[in-house]
Parts: sequence; structure tokens; C-alpha cells
Amino acid sequence: MASNAANISLIEDFRPRLRKLIEVEYVLDLLNFLDNDHKDLIRTKARKESNLKAVDLLIDTIIRIRPHPDGWFREFVDALSAGGCKHAAIYVEDSPPSPSLEAENDYCVRLIELLSPSLLGMKTTDVCLACFTREILTKEDREIILAECQNRGNMSGARELLRRIVRFPPGWFSIFLKALQDTEHPDLFKELTGETPGDNLIEPVVGVSDEPGVLMDVNDAPGNVDHMVEEGGPVEAAENSVLPEQETLDSSVTSMHLDEPSEAAPETADLYSGTEEQVENGQPENSLNLSMSGCAAAESPPKADIVLRDYQMAVARPALEGKNIIICLPTGSGKTRVAVYITKEHLDSRGKEGRPGKVVVLVNKVPLVEQHYSTEFWKFLKNKYRVERVSGDSQLKISFTEIVQKNDIIICTAQILENYLERAHSGDDDGIKLSDLSLIVIDECHHTQKGGVYNHIMIRYLKQKHKNAKLKKEQKDTVAIPQILGLTASPGVGGAKKIEKAEEHILRICANLDAYKIMTGNLGENKKEPHKKIDTAEERKEDPFGDVIKGIMTAIHIHAELNPTCDLGTQNYEQWVVQKEQNAAKEENQKVRVCAEHLRQYNEALYLGKTIRMWDAFSFLDKYFDEELKKKVAPEDEEAIIKTETEIFLFTLFKDSKVKLQELAKLPQYENNSLSMLRTKILQEFTTREKARGIIFTKTRRSAIALAQWVQENSKFEEVGVKACHVIGGGGQSVVKPMTAAEQRDVLNKFQHAEINLLIATTVAEEGLDIAACNFVIRYELVTNEIAMIQARGRGRAEDSSYTLVAGEGSGVAERESVNEYREKMMSKAIDKVKKLDQEEYEKRIKEFQIQAIMEERVRTTKKKQKGMKKESPSKVKFSCRSCNKPVCSGEDVEIIENMHRVNVTPQFKELFIQRENTSLVQRLLDYETNGFIACKDCGQRWGSMMLYRGIECPCLHVKNFLVTYDEKRKNINKWNELGIQLPAFDYAEHARSVAESSEDEESM
Repeated sequence: MASNAANISLIEDFRPRLRKLIEVEYVLDLLNFLDNDHKDLIRTKARKESNLKAVDLLIDTIIRIRPHPDGWFREFVDALSAGGCKHAAIYVEDSPPSPSLEAENDYCVRLIELLSPSLLGMKTTDVCLACFTREILTKEDREIILAECQNRGNMSGARELLRRIVRFPPGWFSIFLKALQDTEHPDLFKELTGETPGDNLIEPVVGVSDEPGVLMDVNDAPGNVDHMVEEGGPVEAAENSVLPEQETLDSSVTSMHLDEPSEAAPETADLYSGTEEQVENGQPENSLNLSMSGCAAAESPPKADIVLRDYQMAVARPALEGKNIIICLPTGSGKTRVAVYITKEHLDSRGKEGRPGKVVVLVNKVPLVEQHYSTEFWKFLKNKYRVERVSGDSQLKISFTEIVQKNDIIICTAQILENYLERAHSGDDDGIKLSDLSLIVIDECHHTQKGGVYNHIMIRYLKQKHKNAKLKKEQKDTVAIPQILGLTASPGVGGAKKIEKAEEHILRICANLDAYKIMTGNLGENKKEPHKKIDTAEERKEDPFGDVIKGIMTAIHIHAELNPTCDLGTQNYEQWVVQKEQNAAKEENQKVRVCAEHLRQYNEALYLGKTIRMWDAFSFLDKYFDEELKKKVAPEDEEAIIKTETEIFLFTLFKDSKVKLQELAKLPQYENNSLSMLRTKILQEFTTREKARGIIFTKTRRSAIALAQWVQENSKFEEVGVKACHVIGGGGQSVVKPMTAAEQRDVLNKFQHAEINLLIATTVAEEGLDIAACNFVIRYELVTNEIAMIQARGRGRAEDSSYTLVAGEGSGVAERESVNEYREKMMSKAIDKVKKLDQEEYEKRIKEFQIQAIMEERVRTTKKKQKGMKKESPSKVKFSCRSCNKPVCSGEDVEIIENMHRVNVTPQFKELFIQRENTSLVQRLLDYETNGFIACKDCGQRWGSMMLYRGIECPCLHVKNFLVTYDEKRKNINKWNELGIQLPAFDYAEHARSVAESSEDEESM
């Protein structure tokens, strides 16, 4: 019999499926091993939020029960079967359908969803009784559907019927067709199958028996033929309804054929009650998070035509001739559409010549994968070519190599392609070679420099190109390399101060992309330039709130004997205090180290007070000290955590000033003038425009969130119809909780549909993301470089749009904006100079830069190897608490999970930390999830997080929270890859056995 750990792992593995197949209402009453309190919580979750959320809570509750009672797993399986969730029971019993059968079933679910507007007109009562007689509805299902018909009407009952039948095991679809046939619905039968009842129909689910739950493999079914899609026409149902066996993709990786958003009315049935699930996993609206093999019975949607403007066709022409080019067009001028057209022509041309074509579209941000897929490449090319998308958010069931093999166009983040190119280079069979591809499209190609991932890919290309030249001279066969197409709105000048250096920068990018030419277009009447204005706010005359904070900082300087060399509240001060903290940690000077940490927070509060409300700056400090005090409170049954004299001094210092800061933060006369000017600008835009829609760009995540709250809480904004929301980045480097890709998509979708009309964003929204046309853009106390300025300004795509910079007097922001304007003009001149170069001269200079890039890469590689993993024993590395310097463990105690997470599961380590719940952590539906954080038992210093990996609790260490000693030298290390010592891999099987044995020992006691 399988162990508890194995059963838990099984449930976790199939969680994404179970979420859609379990109806908690029917299953809960049959689970006697759950107490009533847990059941009530789950029912409340289902009633107030959704069944999906309730299933998550049910699974979490089952997994975390300690100890598990005897027979709990069998009871769970039986409850699923008896509760009308037989399909879920099949998965839990580790007997899932074959990948091909699973894909077929998913296809049928999707087909029902797409055609639900028509199906809602069925005679629901008759069909319900027919389905119940054939046992694809339970007695409870029948009663609920009939009650729904009686109380809310036929269509509501039909919607409930469709939602319930798709939860049955494979085989339900053919039975549903018979039910429609028997209840005299020939029109619905034909719509689902393409045939009229009585014709020689090969059912769409060939390979599924008529009895629910009896599974057959597609390859065992009679008449298995290849699946083919004819250009622009319907798929022949009778000949091609059986799909080739293939693995399926989960989450945001979905086959192109059926993932199109339904164009039907809003009555489209949500068959899995999965609105939030779709948002979480990046599905187009009204689509399911399931893999589809192809729409065998329904007609393909009408083919979308790609129509290019004259300037777009002009810039595309060299690429249509097979040449490598960079297309440089302003934001909003249709670069991606041009790339779609070039992709189509490229594949068409190779098809006519009988040569295989394979296109990879590379992006540098996860949200761009879904954007390019659903709004451009899939939309226009779905009828003729297989389009797929893959990103780091995807939970793949098959390898990227197989995805490339099975599709014509693949949209992915650049790092994924680089990883698989490296695999092939290392001799791994499961890798990708450049010769496997015929065209690479590189979005935001100005990033192809300075060792970025785009550059790594292109260095591989350049090396092969120069090898090919050598092979050609030796009259040997060359290796095929793909055509390259780069897209950018602004290549920038690379910090150049003179036109010569700017020209060199442009040439280097052209060299890195092996571009035959850089193409720019004359947009003519299509060009949209927003009106630009710089609003400078006077420096405030009095800042009593900031004065109190500076007084606190001065007291800390005296206590720690520190003498700052720069002004408080500046970036220079931030750098100075960070250096002081790092030096103090190495020297084990806890007094200075802790003081430096607090000074850094006060400096941040000073900066916040200059850009957002004083109240937001106060709240930031108050929250910080609240969290610090919580660290010093031990959980029950644990020894008290001791506060040092310095910590007591710092806590008292804030406590004594807290009331004063709180009072000052409420006084509007002392607010910064930049915020007042921003208020005036927003009100002006919303009172002078019929339909205002704008974006405010700001520097930090914290300021974006605070500004959104400020707008939402201000009644003046509400009166003029402002509906604001923030959108921030998804990286985890910041202390502010990041936004997931799904959350970003949700906000941008609401902005697209005018549910939100004011976005407050960090620079994540400047580049690439397809944001609805705005008629005003404001950069608030923010200036970076000329590329960012051009990108941000380009968001104002609507007619009569404005671009405003709001900056405080003396901040230097307005001056830096002027520098960017100068650099933009210099960039345009540099591009013109490059375009005017004689082609021979251009190619000569390009070749020189390419040889230089290859040589620099070789030097970097050599240095990396020299600096690479030292063949030293991990036991030579020692870790101690960064706060109290207590020895914690050695490198031999630390293991790596999935080349990413460093964990210490030794019993000795378990005795050194306390565990706290962290409700702000984002749960990811992967093989692991983070449940809370671990902290030093002595001083409360955070050490890392507690990770649940396939049913095993693993303390995960964050190296920045430790002082690392190696060769008797203490080091501050922020990332594990800086350690340079190879740590052992985590042995899941060994640890799972150990956990199972210990849990069995506990249960036997």
C-alpha cells in the first residue's frame, strides 16, 4: 500500500485537474476524517468565493492533517466516486487517461464551451432525463438541474447541465450526442459533429467507450488516421476526427486550434466555474485552461487577413527577400503586425519550395508571450499554421523540444530558447539547435547587448555564421542558420555624448543582430506625437515631518558613531548606509549593522515624503517597526527572543517620535507640492476630455501602490469619474509583494474595457505591453534614459494626447529629461548616418564588431570557467546568522532542489529556527509552495521560507540572510551563484522514505 507521502504527492501532482473536476458540496459530507469546523470553512469558501477556491482549501486541508487517520486516502477516493466526481477519482487513484485520450476529452469540453450559446436553447428537461438515464448525470445533478429550470428558466438549467456533464470521465460526449439525438435535437447534433443524425459519423471522441470511465487508447481505436487542417476551410470531420497521440500542455501552454476566445454572446457557458482560473493561468477570455488537439467537428473560424500600411510594407521588404533586418518604428505603429506578415510569407515561401519552416518569436517579459500569441500571431495565422506559446509561468507536461517539433510558430521568453540551445551544445538529446529554426523574431531587440540573453543567443548565431564562412572556403557543407528579424521602437545611444559614439552604438546592435539594414519608416499622417509639457513644482518651504525623521537619523548617527558624507534622503546616502551595513556584518559589529538597517528605512521614508503623501511614508515606517517587533516575539512554547541594547534604543526612538510623526502626516499644508501639481493635472485631464484615459509612471512599486490608494480615497477624483488602479512588476527582488502575470493581465484587460481609466505604473508598463490607447501620459518624478522616455511617451497613442513630466524643483528630473530629448535627436541622426553608409563600408564595420563580440565572449567564458564552481568540499563553507552571528550549518548540510532552491532538512537545523506564517507570500501551483518563513530562534532574524515540496516540508535558505565564511574569510553574498561551491542535489526518494517512516512511527505510538 502506498505511503501517506506518496498519496499526498499524487494529489498535489493532479491538483490542477482536481480543481476543475471536484464539486466540494457533494464530496464534503462523505469525508468523515475531516472535522465539522474544516468542512464549514470549505463550504463558506465555496459560497462566498468559488468552487475552485474551495477545492484548493479542501486539498490543502487534507494534505496538512497531522497525523492522517488510517484509511483516509481510500475514503477520499470513495467520496469522489460517490459524490459524482468519478473523473477526479480516476486521477487520484493514479489511473489517468493516456495523454492522447486526455487531449481528446479536453477538446470535447472546449467544443461544448464554444458552442454553448446554441446549446443553451436545448429542451433541458428532456435532455437532463436522457443523460440521467445514461448515467452521465447523478441523481443530485438531475434534481439541481430540474430545480434550476423551474426557478430560473430553461437556459439557466441548460447551463447547469453543461457544467456538470463535462466533469464525468471520458465517454460522456458520445453519450451526450445520443441524448441529443433521442430528444430530437438534430440541429444541435449537427452543430457539434458536422453531421446529421444517421449519417456515417465517426464520433469526435474515437477511442472512448460508450460507458463512462472505460478508457481506450486512441491508437487502439479503429481507423486511426492523421489529423490535417486545410487552409481557410473546415476540418473534414468524417476523415480526420481522430487526432494523433500527443502529450498535452497545461497552464498557459495550450495548442492553437481551440484556444481562441469565443466570439459568442456573453451567455457562453463557464463550464468549470473557472473565471478566476483562466485569469490565473493566462487563458484568453472565455477559454479553458486545457490543452486542445484540434477542432475536428466544428468549422474553423474565418481567416483573418493581414493588411499592411505603405510604410509597414516598405520596412518589411528586405525581410521578405530573406535578409536579416532591424525594424525601428515608434510604439503603436504596428511593428508586431509587420512581424506576423513576414512570418506568414516566410512559412508560405518555404512551403512552396518544399523546405520545412520553423519560426520562434522571442520576448523579454512573460506577459508579452500571451500578448503576442493571442492578439497577433495566433489571431492571424491560426487557420494555416500551428501556433504555440511557452513562458516561465508555464507548467509543461512535455519538453520545449517537443513543442518546437510539433508547431510551426513558437512564442517564448528568450531564456527558454537559450536554455535548450545550451542543452544541445552540451550534447543533450533534448535540446534545440539553431539549425532547427528558419526564422527568429526578436522583440525589443535593443536589449541585444551587454551580455543579455538575446546577446547569448546571437553570439551562438555569429559563431556559426563565421564557422560557415570557413567551411565554405574549405568547400565543406555549412550548417543552416535562421533568418533574424529584430523589432524596436528605440535602439537608444548607449550613454553616448557625441554623435560618433551614438553611431557606433547603433552599428553594434546591427552587428549583434547580423542586420543587413536597419529599417525606419515615414509614418506621414499616421504619426501620432503627443503634446509635451514639463510642470515643475516649487520646493516646499517647510517640512516638519522630514525634520523629525532627520532628527531621529542624527540620534542614530551619534549612537553608532557614524559620520555620513552626503545629504539625508538621497540616493548617495542610501549607497553609503548599505556599504556600512555590509562592512559591519563582516566585522560582526551588530551595533552598527542594526543601526545601518534602520537608517536605510528612515532614508526611504524621506524619499517617500518627497513624492507621495506623508501619511504613506509614516505607514511605511510604522509597518516596518511592527514587523521588526514581531520578529522579537517568540511563538508559544518557545524561549523568549532577546533584544539587544541597540535594538531597545532604536525601538524606543521610533516609539517616542511616533505620535508626532502621525500628527504631522495628517496636516495637508505640509504635503509636497509635486503631489499637489499631480492632483491638478489629473483633474484637468478628466474635466477637459470627453473620455479621459491615462497612465502615470512612477519610480517604485511602493509609490505606485500609494498613489493608486491616494486617488481612490480622494472624493474629488471620484466626482470627475477617475477609476484608478496600479500595475507593477512581477519580479521578486523588491520587498513589496510583486504582481503575478495574471494580475497584470487582469488590470490591463479592465483598462482596455474602460473599467479602469487611470493606470499608475512602474516602468513595467513602459516597454512592450500592449496597453489600450491613452490620451494622456504623466511621468511623475521619474526620468531614466532616452529609450524609456520614448517608450513611455509612445503610450499616448490616441488623437490629441499629452505627455507631461511632473517634477519637483531642484530634483534634477527636468534637467535629465532635457538630456534625454537631446539623446533622442542624436539617436535619430545616428540612425540616419548608419542608413546612409555605403553597403560595403557598413558590412565591413559590422564584421569588425562581430569579431570583437565573439572574442569578448570567449574572454568572458574563460573567466567564468576560471571563476566557476570550485572542486572543494561544501563542508568548508560555514553559514552563521547575519544578525546574531550564531553558527547555523555548513555547506554539506545544504541541498539543491531543481537547481534553484537551497534547503536544509537536517534534524540539527530544525532545532535552530522558529517558523512563522507569512500570509503575504504568493502561492504558485507548482510542485512546491511556500507556506511561511523561518527565523533565528535566538534573535528573530529571517533566514528563509518553509517550502512544501511534493508533500515534504523543506526549510529553504536565503543566502543574503547569512554571513558566509570560506577560507577563513567572511563574505556578504546576495545570490547563491556567487558562492562558487557545488552543493549536492536534493534526494527526494530518500527524504520521502524517511518522512514516511517517521510518520508511520508517530501513527503507531
